[in-house]
Amino acid sequence: MSQFFHIHLDNPQPRLVSQTAEILRRGGVIVHPTDSGYAISCMLGDMDVQGRIRQIRGVDEKHLFTLLCRNLSELGNYAVVNNSQFRLLKANTPGPYTYVLKAAREVPRKLQHAKRSTVGIRVPQHAIVQAILEAIDAPLLSMTLSLPNEQADFMEGWEIRDRLEHQVDLVIDAGYCVTGGTTVIDLTEDVPTLIRAGLGDLAPFGLSF
Repeated sequence: MSQFFHIHLDNPQPRLVSQTAEILRRGGVIVHPTDSGYAISCMLGDMDVQGRIRQIRGVDEKHLFTLLCRNLSELGNYAVVNNSQFRLLKANTPGPYTYVLKAAREVPRKLQHAKRSTVGIRVPQHAIVQAILEAIDAPLLSMTLSLPNEQADFMEGWEIRDRLEHQVDLVIDAGYCVTGGTTVIDLTEDVPTLIRAGLGDLAPFGLSF
């Protein structure tokens, strides 16, 4: 049975954040709020844990994880970013965007797009996620929490606990969680390309929907 933490949205309790980090380090799977809905996450490096998440989500290995990073400096360790890309990223992070970028050597091949050698990376603007990332001193591997045969997005932690308490190691509740998903933008070419419209504004990238 999973643990269930009530963590304050604006001032995450250090004790609970530390316990969350320890669960992750032990190979745990957690569900947590972000600035674009709930996500299911684990740490890098454990293929068995990644398999657990894919099984819960009902997806195969073609469905790629997103790397959640603390800031642009950490993002730069996992993606190849040129000057124009950096300016766009600096002006629009943190926030509800996922950026598709060329993967750096540090990214395992299984986490990259098989043909394009790209990776999806985001810097979330959410105090709880940022506290967890700081505590583990590493990125999280993450997917949006959507489940097979579930039509609606989850907005409350207790709903997730009722649904997944025997499948994940921890559910974090911080009250109502906004849903809508990130805006996904491909920055691998000179001109940004919209992959999916979400909560992030398109205007800074010269895009429209």
